[in-house]
Amino acid sequence: MAYSTLVSLERTIDQFLNHNQFSISPHEKKHIISLDKYVITLRAFLEDFPEKAKSLEARMRNVAMEAEDVIELYMMEKIHYNIRYTHWIAELRRIKFIFQLRRIENQMDSIAGVVVEIKNSIITIKDAELDDSVGTSSSSSQGAEAGKIDMVGLNEDLLEIKAWLCGDSRQLQILPITGMGGIGKTTLARNAYDDPLIMEHFQIRVWVTITQDYSEERILSNIFDSLKEFNRERDDRSMAEKVYKILVGRRFLIVMDDMWSTKVLNDVKKLFPDDNNGSRILLTTRLVDVAAYANSSTPSHKMRLMDPCQSWNLLREKVFGHQDSVPRELEAIGREIARSCGGLPLATVVVAGLLSSVSKTPTSWEEIAKNVRSSLATTDGRVQKILSLSYIHLPHHLRACFLHVGGFPEDHEIKVENLKRLWIAEGFVKPVASKSFEDRAEEYLEDLIRRSLVIVSNNKSNGKIKSCRLHDLVRDLCIKKSQEEKFLVHVKGRRALELMKSMKDERRISVSSSKLDSFAHIFSTTIRTIMYFEYKLESFGSFRLLRVLDVLRVGFLPRLVPDQFFELFHLRYIAFSYDDKIPRAISNLQSLQTLIIRTGGYRNLPDEIWNMPQLRHLIILGYSSCYLTHPNSAPFALNNLQTLGKVRDLDCSLSLLHMIPNLRKLSISYSWGSGESLFHNLVHLHQLENLKLEKESYRCKSGVHDLLLPTSLKKLALIGWGFHDPYLKIFGPLPNLQVLKLRKFNFVQQEWVTSDTDFPKLRFLLIDRSDLKQWNSEISVKSQIVWEKYRR
Repeated sequence: MAYSTLVSLERTIDQFLNHNQFSISPHEKKHIISLDKYVITLRAFLEDFPEKAKSLEARMRNVAMEAEDVIELYMMEKIHYNIRYTHWIAELRRIKFIFQLRRIENQMDSIAGVVVEIKNSIITIKDAELDDSVGTSSSSSQGAEAGKIDMVGLNEDLLEIKAWLCGDSRQLQILPITGMGGIGKTTLARNAYDDPLIMEHFQIRVWVTITQDYSEERILSNIFDSLKEFNRERDDRSMAEKVYKILVGRRFLIVMDDMWSTKVLNDVKKLFPDDNNGSRILLTTRLVDVAAYANSSTPSHKMRLMDPCQSWNLLREKVFGHQDSVPRELEAIGREIARSCGGLPLATVVVAGLLSSVSKTPTSWEEIAKNVRSSLATTDGRVQKILSLSYIHLPHHLRACFLHVGGFPEDHEIKVENLKRLWIAEGFVKPVASKSFEDRAEEYLEDLIRRSLVIVSNNKSNGKIKSCRLHDLVRDLCIKKSQEEKFLVHVKGRRALELMKSMKDERRISVSSSKLDSFAHIFSTTIRTIMYFEYKLESFGSFRLLRVLDVLRVGFLPRLVPDQFFELFHLRYIAFSYDDKIPRAISNLQSLQTLIIRTGGYRNLPDEIWNMPQLRHLIILGYSSCYLTHPNSAPFALNNLQTLGKVRDLDCSLSLLHMIPNLRKLSISYSWGSGESLFHNLVHLHQLENLKLEKESYRCKSGVHDLLLPTSLKKLALIGWGFHDPYLKIFGPLPNLQVLKLRKFNFVQQEWVTSDTDFPKLRFLLIDRSDLKQWNSEISVKSQIVWEKYRR
């Protein structure tokens, strides 16, 4: 983790040198600049000679972490405590700071000396193969898409599963799919679940993932969420009763993925009625006992390891796509590598991702083959060794991002937009000229996906990645490496006191499936990140250098937010639930980049929000929205703000939009009777890519008057508007529009006419709950428009 720590330290140093809330003495500046030069030197060495840096990584990481602790603590003291210090105490504190910097500089100088020796011993050879390797390492541009799952070697299995699902038996039946981890159980179940014949055969399909740390309440909630569109009645019945009533009389397919306990079946089986209509339950499990318990009368479907030919076909497809031929000099070694994967699809796919990232030469593949063979020398842990091989070959800038994904709970579906914000707040993303932090973070994620370490769960309507996840075995690798690298502590089943005793210089903690419900007795000057995935938190502790706090699932009450919460100067990311007035003290968080609030009612955002210049994303979740008023006076515009929404009745005046000039995503809801919205001013948001305008009382006969949109717009959603057709002509000419969604939308003429020049880049069109009767369109089929729903 040396690289990510050095990148983070660079950003901390930049923040120290350019902050406007405190002054820096010439002596302090001299030492900080000197330290920065060492950091740049060491980071460049890791980039240029990654294989030569292994012996120095731990030293680099430790000294960089110490430097960051010293600088950030001193910054916080200068901002919050200078007014409490007498002059001589402040001077003593400054002298101590400089002394600490000198000690760190000496350590950096020692490491830099070793770096110089290593560089001098390296004979640079410009080998053609190395040039080829550099040229091909990032050449893959295949986008990852959800639902396109490799079925190499599984076609016969799929036919058997489909035959059983659509079989003659009318009774409710359960079929377990069994096999070791990574053998393709979930892949097979997912392909059956998404098969067009199965989709047509069953009226209701539900997919629910079961984890080792499952809870009956969570499973029930997931099932009910999948059935919400069938829940037409509002009553006081329990969730279980509602689920049962929805399923009664309908032919359903329930897939329960990754079953670890027979108790799960006992808990949920009562939810599924047997109406003698051919309903089915499909489950996947590694445990034979669970399979036998689920269905003792019918043998489970046992997954088989792939034979050498199937393994090679899968490896070849992942590396070369659908090319008819493979270079002759690579086929023999390729078959050997495939055979070394032991017939396990996961291992084959992971190694294929590794082969895709190196040059397609015999020398490179021979090197991989040697490592694969050695990792399979013993039976125990062979897949982990293969997965570890992929980690070893990860570029330095991706390692922290990869391990961070392992901080989410098992089988957690991770929202990509949120993941990118977390990586940025952590300091993992190195800035590059002409690219935003968010775009750079997306490139990091796509690289991890191409290496088959991260799996795409869902895609957005424009084809981009919406959510991702980790395979269980890959997550196990993340946890193991996180412990070895002192990167992140996973807290499961331990209370606060035990955690406090076990912590020493920890940087990040992730809490899930744990009885830990209090941080009151934990005081740490090193913890930067808390990811809390539980629903209950009684009290908060003291974490002075905290950067990331995600407690979104906890239903916060005001008493749980102590005053010192708003003194977390270094906090860059916070996600929490709050049902009270948002405190004005939120503006004290001057380093905050992402503010995510879930609220249960309409709240006013304090005017002090406009005094947070680092803010990049202001996101309001929940059924309600927040009011953001025009500031009477603000010292500066929010030039960094990219995401704003959902806000209520926003005044789109020019003076307000000039305060948020670089906005890329905007979501606004308007109440009944809201005043002039000044939509024609939206054209001045030249960076805007995603716009959502919602009218809460969509039965009213008002339209989106005077709507003018910037040419940068890529996604537009209008909900509850209509009866003003002329602005429909605005949509077609937009040169970059890829997604158009019209919901609860009224057309005056109940007709829409488009020309062949309209929508040059449109990929997705949704018209939902509309009175449109006729659509006359000459749009080319090349536009790849999807008409998803049309309901009068």
